[in-house]
Amino acid sequence: METGSPRKHRNDPGVMQRLLTTPARWAVVGLSDNRTRPAYGVARYVQNLGMRIVPVHHKADTVHGARGYRTLAEAVAAEGPIDVVDLFVNSQWVGDVVDQAIEIGAKAVWLQLGVVDEAAAARAAAAGLAVVMDTCPAIEAPRLGVA
Repeated sequence: METGSPRKHRNDPGVMQRLLTTPARWAVVGLSDNRTRPAYGVARYVQNLGMRIVPVHHKADTVHGARGYRTLAEAVAAEGPIDVVDLFVNSQWVGDVVDQAIEIGAKAVWLQLGVVDEAAAARAAAAGLAVVMDTCPAIEAPRLGVA
């Protein structure tokens, strides 16, 4: 988590509800076949909400029946447009992944619980992407009455 600067980004419940209820293709960055990692369970949860998941990980594992890719660009080339880029990465890598999300034309970025980068969130918002930061779909969906 960033230190030394106050939180600027505020999650919009309406945006979260829209992202969690509108069928979409979610690239889950950091998703591998490691069942002990939070990304594994959350990706299944998002899939059960009706989303199509696309694993993005340096190992390019197939997870939950979905073929994996090493990069967002590879995923788009094979799968088509990505709607939401869900980040399960260390905060120090967020800026690069958010820049890639902007480059591929994603509509939203969702930074998982504990994943914070105010500058990257601001860049994404300035580029027209919806931004959710420092929370989890598996937490927000029940809270918002989605699941």
